[in-house]
Amino acid sequence: MAPTPSTLIEQGYQARRENRLAEAGQQFLEAVRLCRGGDDRILLARALTGLGQIERDLGRLHPALEHSSEAAGLFRIGDRPLVLAHTVRHVGDILRNQRELALAAPHYEEALAIYRQHTETPPLDLANAIRGYALLKADSGETAAAIELWQEARQLYISVGVKAGVDEAESQLARLAPA
Repeated sequence: MAPTPSTLIEQGYQARRENRLAEAGQQFLEAVRLCRGGDDRILLARALTGLGQIERDLGRLHPALEHSSEAAGLFRIGDRPLVLAHTVRHVGDILRNQRELALAAPHYEEALAIYRQHTETPPLDLANAIRGYALLKADSGETAAAIELWQEARQLYISVGVKAGVDEAESQLARLAPA
């Protein structure tokens, strides 16, 4: 019996956690193939999200952007705003990594708007979205905005006990502080 798309997605994420990226990519790719023949758009979006993450892990930003953008479009028609925000933030991250700052900014703004509207937003997800936007603002020369965002991210990272996030925020704040 052939595995279902849901099983392939689960196996893909397990392989990714174990750093078996090629295997994970194959599992996500097969899940996407199977989902394209069905009606479950959210399942397809989940498979595309996983495939996009693998492509990003492998440094292949163009296909990562294609898969993540398609997933975001599919999540827009569903009723999962926090998943949409997470996916849109990843699109912003990819665009920022490609130095497409003007294209990345609206993605961060959308993700942050969604996260701030929902009381069930995990603080770490909000912190990570703020982090990306702070990096973008700093790269765009908007130092005051970057400092404000890093201060907010720092507080969120403190609240969830993510030392690496706190350390990065403090390092960025020291770098951006006026002399």
